[in-house]
Amino acid sequence: MLRLLLALLLTLAAGLAAPGLAGAQGAMTAVKAKDLVRARLVAESEALVPGRTVTLGLHMAMKPGWHVYWRNPGDSGLPPEMAWRLPEGFTVGPVQWPVPERIPVQTLMNFGYEGAVTLLVPLAVPESARVGETVRLSGTLSYLVCEEICIPGSAELSLDLPVAASAEPDSGQAALFARARAALPEALPEAAPGSYRTTRAGDRLVLHLDRPGLAGVTGAAFFPYAEGALDNAAKQDLAVDAAGLRLTLTPGDAGQPPETLAGVLALTEDGARKAYALGPEPAPAPTAAAAVPAVPETPPAPEEETLTLWSAAGLALIGGLLLNLMPCVFPVLSIKVLSLVRQAGESTTRVRLHGLAYTAGVLASFLGLAGLLIALKAGGAGIGWGFQLQSPVVVALLAYGLFAMGLSLSGAVHLGGGIVGLGDGLTRRAGYQGSFFTGVLATLVATPCTAPFMGAAVGFALTQSPLAALTVFASLGLGLALPFLGLTLVPQALRLLPRPGAWMDVLKGALAFPVYATVAWLVWVLAQQVGPNGLLAGLTGLVLVALAAWAWERARRAGRLGTGFGRVAAVAALAAALGLVAVLDGDRATARTALAQGEEAFTQARLDALRAEGRTVFVDMTAAWCITCQVNERTVLAREGVQAAFRGGQVVYLKGDWTNQNPEITRLLERHGRSGVPLYLVYRGQGEAQVLPQILTEGIVLAAIGQKDVAAAQ
Repeated sequence: MLRLLLALLLTLAAGLAAPGLAGAQGAMTAVKAKDLVRARLVAESEALVPGRTVTLGLHMAMKPGWHVYWRNPGDSGLPPEMAWRLPEGFTVGPVQWPVPERIPVQTLMNFGYEGAVTLLVPLAVPESARVGETVRLSGTLSYLVCEEICIPGSAELSLDLPVAASAEPDSGQAALFARARAALPEALPEAAPGSYRTTRAGDRLVLHLDRPGLAGVTGAAFFPYAEGALDNAAKQDLAVDAAGLRLTLTPGDAGQPPETLAGVLALTEDGARKAYALGPEPAPAPTAAAAVPAVPETPPAPEEETLTLWSAAGLALIGGLLLNLMPCVFPVLSIKVLSLVRQAGESTTRVRLHGLAYTAGVLASFLGLAGLLIALKAGGAGIGWGFQLQSPVVVALLAYGLFAMGLSLSGAVHLGGGIVGLGDGLTRRAGYQGSFFTGVLATLVATPCTAPFMGAAVGFALTQSPLAALTVFASLGLGLALPFLGLTLVPQALRLLPRPGAWMDVLKGALAFPVYATVAWLVWVLAQQVGPNGLLAGLTGLVLVALAAWAWERARRAGRLGTGFGRVAAVAALAAALGLVAVLDGDRATARTALAQGEEAFTQARLDALRAEGRTVFVDMTAAWCITCQVNERTVLAREGVQAAFRGGQVVYLKGDWTNQNPEITRLLERHGRSGVPLYLVYRGQGEAQVLPQILTEGIVLAAIGQKDVAAAQ
């Protein structure tokens, strides 16, 4: 029997890995990104002149049907990004983005380019450049190319140019640069900046462009610079008259006030297209590869510098072990320990089978989540670790299930062997199923937590092949299951457990309270996601779950007639509770995380502006469902010493809320090799980001922001 379950465990793991491999691996290896995109680096001039600026071009040619993305990719995707390697003193300015196209993908709307595109980049040549030498300009271009599937790709680009006292335009590239400049949006004439404004009309925004000569415009599309500013897929209604045009837009989740709406307005007239850049454009700080020092205070962890598949798997194993100490896993683990006490009198083989069944449940659910995560990311979705908890429906269903478990432990309802995984009243046949589903539940409640060593391992996994990613996630699951599995496999450890007795009923009732505490926390998460109306629906659902449990228990104790009515009432109440979850998604756009005094909401544009000003910025990427984030916030970031340092005005605190999906935050996480929160960064002006540990202390934060001595003097 032991060998049979071991074989079943391996078969199940392979079976769950297969869909992720078949879907994601097939999508990512059958067609390679380099076969779909031809990228090259070109220059407008034949040579570089000291003290002058030359325009470079990042030219990308895609196969028919495939596209890459604009600076704001829309509802999904990633924009191309160049990591430059430049000689000392050379700097590049912000990318000049051609006007994109609207690219519908089912119910989503993306912004990007098909065919070919050239991104123009100004290069400032230092006065110190020596005439007669040859300079190599190089870098790594990262991009996402999509059709029905999305494939991440990268290209190593380089260009050697001489330094000369004067330079002529490169005639071979003249046509390419002319087309690239013609595709750029125009700035409004100096006399007409006031002709552009946005106003509100009920729950929509109206873009006004008051200029004569627009009566022939037959089509218009507005592309916002900021992600989430608009509902990208919503229809944009055009009205034209002698005074100008009006374009009615639907706001998005970002809830920007009208005066901050900025972007590109593309107009179609007589089949020709013309575009204007409207409003302030967030300009990123110039990049100087050799001149930007790394922040030295906390060097990167060794595992992040030379991470390999096996080192990532080892870190994941340690992270999984540490997950057992996290508060999100404790309620389920405590129930499993109680069941182990009950099983202590059974044969050693039977106890080991329970341990293997629990491990199978943990591994199966980890591999299932990993396969889903890999497939969704291959499709261009901006998600990461804990992504399912960004859905209020999942949060509510998890709260319902844990509430039912708590009622069972409290003795309010006897669910018996038909409801597996509750650790209560399982028959011998259903007991292995109970252990399996307890492992599944342990995985679900573990996802809000991020243990030390996990961040680097999971972030590494999601940048590798599906097989490598599944290996890392399997190691993470094995680490979570290992303490309980080890206890069941060592007979000497089982002898240390107390004998079963009446005290177990008392302990079982006591264990209901950490489960109720978890439900209370999930209700709080729901409040952050959906606001008061959705919260009312979720709480009403819990009442209906209690009603269903009460009716079920009454039916169990009643006669045949009462049994029928009681079970019908229980099923009806449970169905009503499940029906209420449909209300939850409808109100999620109204949810906003309140910012404390001294905190600002994170946007990439705001971060870029602060860095350009030379400010020190503390970036906190958090989520309401992330327990590690909440512990850090309440025990470290809320301490008076840290708050005094933030209030001093020398450090700007930007807080990013990933409770609901936010593609802008997802991209920042991915740029730093992370798949989930928490992520804490410190920027000093245009310097590279310093990544702080996931478990903070007051000393770590104050040292990172350079305020340790200031706080000590408070």
